[in-house]
Amino acid sequence: MARFDEVKAAFWGGGDYGVQLPLNEEMVHEAEREIGVTLPPALLDLLRIQNGGSVAADWNAFPTRQPTSWSDDHVPLPDLMGIGRRERLSSLLDTPYLVEEWELPTPIVLLSGDGHCWIALDFRACGRNGEPSVTWFDTDLNTDITLTVDFRSFIEGLTLGSNFTDGPGSGPTPV
Repeated sequence: MARFDEVKAAFWGGGDYGVQLPLNEEMVHEAEREIGVTLPPALLDLLRIQNGGSVAADWNAFPTRQPTSWSDDHVPLPDLMGIGRRERLSSLLDTPYLVEEWELPTPIVLLSGDGHCWIALDFRACGRNGEPSVTWFDTDLNTDITLTVDFRSFIEGLTLGSNFTDGPGSGPTPV
């Protein structure tokens, strides 16, 4: 498993698709107030480097111990939403609307997804100011799978998506 600082240094995939304006403390405080949670420091560390966008190929998948609607052994992380209000870009600030639209539980903060499947910070067990787990939500199957106990562990567990195949038990050993 890669250390957080190693992943952080090469996390972003380049390009400007999905990238919000540079993050500042006022934006963080406004987002936390609006969403109603305290965001994990590790997430903010990544967003201070680049405020959302495409994830580098080396870090675009997370191994799972059980099948999901996506794959037998992993979930994708093609991008990570930032904090902001740039027109036609998804943002962590869209969470309240999207949670209602897709009938997801609360309190969560959506990080990446397409409506049918989401990766989210899950505050249900820890409360709005605790350290959230990271959970995979499948809205079509009405299921959720806890991926890691915290965001930092999630980032450290990311790997190259092309390491996986679609067959059961393929890919790296899940963490």
